[in-house]
Amino acid sequence: MLEDVLLITDADRQVAQVICEEVLKRRRKKYIIAISGESGSGKSELTNVLAKELKKHGVVAKPLHIDNFYKTLPLERTAWRTRNGIEHVVGYDEYDWEKIYTVLDDFRNDGISTMPCVDLITEHVDKLTTDFTGIEMLIIDGLYAIKTEGADMRIYLERTYQDSRKAQLLRGKEPQNEYRTRVLLQEHKMVTALKEKANVLVSKDYEVTFLTS
Repeated sequence: MLEDVLLITDADRQVAQVICEEVLKRRRKKYIIAISGESGSGKSELTNVLAKELKKHGVVAKPLHIDNFYKTLPLERTAWRTRNGIEHVVGYDEYDWEKIYTVLDDFRNDGISTMPCVDLITEHVDKLTTDFTGIEMLIIDGLYAIKTEGADMRIYLERTYQDSRKAQLLRGKEPQNEYRTRVLLQEHKMVTALKEKANVLVSKDYEVTFLTS
């Protein structure tokens, strides 16, 4: 997302180093890493530092923020969710999965892909064109990223929506009100249901656990 605010810490860098070492062991052509967690849990931060860490080892890894792929436009989303019921519509089906998988196919085939990119200041959706030729890895992050079929490494950040609220306040990205609280609670339910899909867990204390699945 354009104009996103990142709060990168030394702990984020340490986690990225640990994960990078494991990725390099599993390294192969067109490797896909997916990172999920609740809003404000540090997905974008980890994506950023992991891509930079991989670059130190000669690996070109492209970040892909799939929260850009909502079906409803940012300026229309609040009204749409309120009208249809937050507890009924907030979740996986808000993503345009068809577009996401088109981009993944372009990545795997060294193609040129045009995708949405949200400008967080204007809340407009721009278009970003990427040539995937020579890009070895893709790091996709988003609330429901590890739901993506075909991801090789699926990382889950174990921070709750209560922690996320603190992070949102620090980042100043979104107003904190009843609507936002209800959205965070519903996202919490949807995101935690995906934890079983993860093969890497990052705890609230930044400890990294690699699972066998």
